[in-house]
Amino acid sequence: MLLLDYQNALIQSVLTERFSGAPPVHIDQTVSDFDGVTFHISTPEVKTKILLSIQIRCFKDLAKYGAEQVLQREYGQYVVPVEVGYDFSVLVDLENLPESKEERDALAMQFALLKRHAMAAPFEQAYQEHYTLKEEASKFSSEDAPKGVMEGGEVKAIHYREEEAIYVKASHDRVTVIFSTIFREETDRVYGKVFIQEFVDARRRAIQNAPQVLFRNDPPLELQGVPGVRDTGSGEIGYVTFVLFPRHLTPQRMASVISHIQTFRDNFHYHIKASKAYIHSRMRKRTADFLQVLRRARPENEERERKTASGRTFKVQGS
Repeated sequence: MLLLDYQNALIQSVLTERFSGAPPVHIDQTVSDFDGVTFHISTPEVKTKILLSIQIRCFKDLAKYGAEQVLQREYGQYVVPVEVGYDFSVLVDLENLPESKEERDALAMQFALLKRHAMAAPFEQAYQEHYTLKEEASKFSSEDAPKGVMEGGEVKAIHYREEEAIYVKASHDRVTVIFSTIFREETDRVYGKVFIQEFVDARRRAIQNAPQVLFRNDPPLELQGVPGVRDTGSGEIGYVTFVLFPRHLTPQRMASVISHIQTFRDNFHYHIKASKAYIHSRMRKRTADFLQVLRRARPENEERERKTASGRTFKVQGS
């Protein structure tokens, strides 16, 4: 299965080229990413200073869960006042780059991961809530634990697409991540259920350490009372739930788990579309084969019509 990159490949390519020692040039590019995210990479003042800005539909949601603090931690000295029309900006001076090629490549990758780091904020906060709740729960038995400890933290809603959202809820023994996703066509719903069933079967057969994956068309119990949760009853909306257990919630695995899980929706729908395209290509190939068989089955001695020089027509038998 192909996995999409966490970083923006175009941003990485442009910055790697600029950081390689090539002569400075004027840059003014707008770059699109998944989920309606937009980047603007430019040299507004001089060619040696590159400004990179990002606009995210759900940045207000992310800011509530500490996105600005995460971005400050990741980009520190490169953070500058936000460009008009965008949510966050960083500036790099080509005359003040690290000396080694490895460090420059790592810096280009760091800037290309700008979206990933912004989207990681609610997940990191959920991890910290889990550690706190786990410590509190360890002081009580399951019967004596306060209600707040057993029920877990609040549901964090990230409305990263116009009609879709990610919901994250921390508990003392798990972190639950729920994706709501829209299926525009009946075939998409069928493919989606097949893919989710593969997740379930793979965990049962060989990958017992994988998160538990659930799929349903009505909102899960964790989303009861959460504003904006839709239940059309028509199957147009699907809810995919990932249950992260303590083995997935260690500090050592946090970065990798967050990177993988936040790209789930993009990978999910990418593979649905790729599967449909593959099946359509096979159908066209099979149709072409059938037509070729029919052409070969045509009788060789069928009558054919010919014309004389004067324009008269007559029929001849094929030999």
